[in-house]
Amino acid sequence: MKVVVIGLGNMGRSHALAYHNHPEAEIIGLVNRSEIELVDALKDYPRLQTFEEGLALGPDLVCIATYSDSHADYAIAAMEAGADVFVEKPIATNVQDAMRVVATAQRLGRKLIVGYILRYHPSWKRLIQEARDLGGPYVFRMNLNQQSSGPTWDTHKALMQTTSPLVDCGVHYVDVMCQITDAKPLRVSAMGLRLSDEIAPEMYNYGQLQVWFDDGSVGWYEAGWGPMMSETAFFVKDVVSPNGAVSITDGNRAASDDVDGHTHVGGLLVHRPAGDQLIEMPHEPGHQELCDAEQAFVIDAILNDVDLARHQSDAVQSLGICLAADESIRTGRPVELGATQ
Repeated sequence: MKVVVIGLGNMGRSHALAYHNHPEAEIIGLVNRSEIELVDALKDYPRLQTFEEGLALGPDLVCIATYSDSHADYAIAAMEAGADVFVEKPIATNVQDAMRVVATAQRLGRKLIVGYILRYHPSWKRLIQEARDLGGPYVFRMNLNQQSSGPTWDTHKALMQTTSPLVDCGVHYVDVMCQITDAKPLRVSAMGLRLSDEIAPEMYNYGQLQVWFDDGSVGWYEAGWGPMMSETAFFVKDVVSPNGAVSITDGNRAASDDVDGHTHVGGLLVHRPAGDQLIEMPHEPGHQELCDAEQAFVIDAILNDVDLARHQSDAVQSLGICLAADESIRTGRPVELGATQ
């Protein structure tokens, strides 16, 4: 399977390594606008500077790991050129474009997979199953605040030219909420604040959303980026139901700007009125292993014609919830999702 990777930031490099190590994949081009240092395993692959050059190579699969505002157009162009597509989250920067990407995949019969990496993490799968076993309705309490500085803060500022923290990070955890409750989201309210003069006046680097579901479940998610962010209670993953709770334990987390720390679970505490159960997760995959698993799923989905309709609708749904939070912050009003999805 001939693969072109577009964008060689942290995620793009990791995805390229996953293809490098997969027996069914052959990298035919790596695309990045600027020169970037690569690990030895990737140095011998052809290097290109534009998306168009990469597409001209005739790939079977295009991996898109650029900034969010290019995702929709690149994905559609790749599918129209005859390639299947893996695109990093979010699938687009608005719901209409996200739906346009999915419609293109369906019209052309192309495979389209969105980069929801937690779906391939065994510990997060276990968290979702334990929560579902408790039964709803649920209270979801989740956040990921990142105290970033230096190059990481530069990356966050670049991301915030087009995408807020609530959207960029929030789609992962809202997707987890939706997988657990499997209920229709009804409305979203949110608040946010610009805590730095280094970002655009219309952007915020701290935000918090609340979402209501039609089974009675409610969810809260908080995300903040920047050197001013607190590392106290920066990583809360907690699901409560009438029958108990499931929580990621506190003792096994890395620093807030460590990419491995964002997915690491360490252990789950399952609380029921009859008693608590601690489920240890001693052999969790690291970031590269997760990317390997994700791209293995992509290749398997293509080779075995896996039905991805639910995967794609879930990606649009979680994006719609997070974009509704952006709208709520701008307008100061709750957003009814039936009108926007």
